[in-house]
Amino acid sequence: MDVLPRPAALFDREAEWMELARFTSDASVGATLAVLYGRRRQGKTLMLELLAEATGGFMFTGLEQSSTQNLAALGRAYAAFRGLGAPVAFADWEQALEALLALGEDGRPLPVILDELPYLIRTAPEIPSLVQRALSPRGRARTHSRTRLVLCGSAFAVMGRLLSGTAALRGRASCEIVIHPFGFRESASFWGVDSDLDLAFRLHALVGGTPAYRDFCLGDLPATSADLDPWVVRHLLNPSSAFFREGRTLIAEEPEISELSLYFSVLAAIASGSRRRTQIALALGRKESALSHPLTLLEEMRLIQRRRDPLRPTRTIYHICEPMLRFHQLVIAPNEARLVRRDGQRVWAGCADTVSSLIYGPHFEELAREWTMLHATPATLGGTPRLVGSTEIDCPSHRRRHEIDVLVTDGDRALALGEAKWRPQAVGPSELERLRHLRDLLGPRRSPSGTRLLLFSRSGFTPELISEARGSAEVQLVDLERLYTGD
Repeated sequence: MDVLPRPAALFDREAEWMELARFTSDASVGATLAVLYGRRRQGKTLMLELLAEATGGFMFTGLEQSSTQNLAALGRAYAAFRGLGAPVAFADWEQALEALLALGEDGRPLPVILDELPYLIRTAPEIPSLVQRALSPRGRARTHSRTRLVLCGSAFAVMGRLLSGTAALRGRASCEIVIHPFGFRESASFWGVDSDLDLAFRLHALVGGTPAYRDFCLGDLPATSADLDPWVVRHLLNPSSAFFREGRTLIAEEPEISELSLYFSVLAAIASGSRRRTQIALALGRKESALSHPLTLLEEMRLIQRRRDPLRPTRTIYHICEPMLRFHQLVIAPNEARLVRRDGQRVWAGCADTVSSLIYGPHFEELAREWTMLHATPATLGGTPRLVGSTEIDCPSHRRRHEIDVLVTDGDRALALGEAKWRPQAVGPSELERLRHLRDLLGPRRSPSGTRLLLFSRSGFTPELISEARGSAEVQLVDLERLYTGD
């Protein structure tokens, strides 16, 4: 089976395009279903438009309007696709879906794409059940058609539940694709800042990996680290910029969220360092039980992530996945009155400590964990990781708990532990001694082959530490260059 080459207009997304291409190129008889979803501005519609163009497929995008209006618009699009002289008036969605699934009866696989599905099912909730019935094993679509039906949407809570639990489409889809923001390495290339890794890191810490954010800049991109601060004032803190209300929009566009203030309060608490459920409840002055729904929904939307403690699997912490949300809560929301008066330069200068301690520092720790899980080799870690996270460990000699930024386990044993330092000074041997002390505290949880020590530093390492680590697999030094390009 020939697989469609990825279009030049599509940056990265090799794996997602390959899955879509395989799904839509399958020549076997029987209509099949794929579900594709992700947050807005990740490039889903562009990818599907390119797919429809490359295959001669049909694509229709739902709008925020009545079911009757969407059905009429679908009839016009269907007629245009088939070259009919007049629009087709579908009596209902059952008839419309039967016609769409019949498009693949001419002997070749044909993609039929319904984009913005949540807009359609908001006023026509029967659509998933109708698709389920149309794709029944003995139905005409499964025995005569080669239609490759792709359902796409941006509302995570809606799309993620299409195939779960007792949902009508559970077991019907042969392909489920989630479109995530670019990773930090891909983002550096996408923004064209991979030659200045300090800029690449800071930019990712502020705006993350959403592709459309580059378009928000209208070609005005920072070229060096020195350009970043004035660029932030011109764009992120500019009340006329699309960035300015993006943090609010990310929450407000989810249809299942009604009490916006509660969700913003939860996010503000997490952004400020309250990362456990008990801490979040204390910060909000609410009972823990009152947070179950907002935390679950934010997690379903991929706006926050719940991460297990490697030493205590029943204990979890939360962190914000979308940097623009964190930036909004820490910088924009507390200073909005001044920012709308265009006092962005002084606001940004006054937020320097907050940005360093609550944005850059935690983000550097998060990328250290991501590098360890996704980019470090087994030779670097002394084995294959099953879980990477942060933890705390009791220290009898110091009579307190020590934080461990990066702990890598293969199940019961610690393969490696590490420290991530976002500071302007080079890291020296004292930090290595601290890691050795923490390793001793692990006791029987240390790896029999030797728990590795990882040091991550924004500002590099002293000659003494480099000399001590040279030629030893026990100590791994990871600066920005290795973080972005090495393993």
